[in-house]
Amino acid sequence: MLYKDLETFLNQLKLEKISAERKEKLQPLIAYISHKKEKQESVNLNFICTHNSRRSHLSQIWAQTTAYYCGVSNVNAYSAGTEATAVFPTILKVLEQAGFAIQTIGCSENPVHIVKYSENERPIIAFSKKITHLFNPKTQFAAIMTCSQADEKCPFVPGAENRITLPYEDPKIFDNTSLQEEKYRERSEEIAAEMLYVFSKVKMSPTKWFS
Repeated sequence: MLYKDLETFLNQLKLEKISAERKEKLQPLIAYISHKKEKQESVNLNFICTHNSRRSHLSQIWAQTTAYYCGVSNVNAYSAGTEATAVFPTILKVLEQAGFAIQTIGCSENPVHIVKYSENERPIIAFSKKITHLFNPKTQFAAIMTCSQADEKCPFVPGAENRITLPYEDPKIFDNTSLQEEKYRERSEEIAAEMLYVFSKVKMSPTKWFS
């Protein structure tokens, strides 16, 4: 069961505001997950951005959480970058505001964060890493490119059986401004809504995937 505040957060998302253009971009991800479920295979999703510090982590965490919320099993969400940095602190702040429980381990430049969406479910482990890091899958996964820069810099993702382009605007452009937290929250809500839309469609019968 999801944490109560997190369930409330997901229940108030307005999926009807997702544009037709964005739904079209989400369709390859819906089709990939649905195909893997049909074959009764694990669904491995690696969300990739340049620094693995903002959008890729939001995507990973919301994908894992909404899959659980929608009852879509055997989903494993990962994230990576073309280079490693650290999870940006405001990402953790807006996720905590949404209802996640987060604990940070260590005080290095790239600490590990334990992110929980449910009391008894396995936590999500969040830290910045390159695509080749041992933590990530090597084969049988979809590479979801969450920024155009990573898409251009990384034309080939080793081991990926599918590559999906799903760019989001970088909230980094609002760093050190009065709008920083608000814009990070907006990006988190946008990604949460789109991942919820994806897994709600996967849960439906195959004849409805493309409705």
